[in-house]
Amino acid sequence: MADYDELYDAGVEGEFINTVIEIPKGSMLKVEYDREKKTFILDRVEPGIFAKPVSYGFIPRTTDEDGDALDTLLICEEGVPMGVVVKATVIGVLNFVDGGEKDFKIICVPEDDRHAGNTIKSLDDLTAGLKQQIEHHFNHYKDIKKPGTTVVEGWGDAAAAWKVIADCKAVYAK
Repeated sequence: MADYDELYDAGVEGEFINTVIEIPKGSMLKVEYDREKKTFILDRVEPGIFAKPVSYGFIPRTTDEDGDALDTLLICEEGVPMGVVVKATVIGVLNFVDGGEKDFKIICVPEDDRHAGNTIKSLDDLTAGLKQQIEHHFNHYKDIKKPGTTVVEGWGDAAAAWKVIADCKAVYAK
């Protein structure tokens, strides 16, 4: 079993993060890494209409306001398999509330994405359609069981994302 918090740091502030993938792009499986058991656990199977629009992961050695590791959304043409660690460039943050708790999503891209030509440097480089898909997904993915409990409050740039990462590293360190 892998202890990602022991094996990997959060990255180098202002340069890159390490993100561990929990859910590949296109998956309906809501998988979460259990820090105590050091394994991935299937939480639930989502309806197909709520498959992830991007790969979903977490940053080791961080704790967000919801008590979990800080989430990441990895923008990449192909879904990255569960358990893979990706060295990634931070481009922004999705400000998100789930059940009344802040639940930030750090937006990132692989540090070396030759397919995309390493052209995604900021949120402005994402298409409006992709941003809409991400917002729609997070505004509605709990609608069947818990309607109205999730709200996207907007986007922040890379500087705002690094502030969230620093805050979550500090909480983890306590």
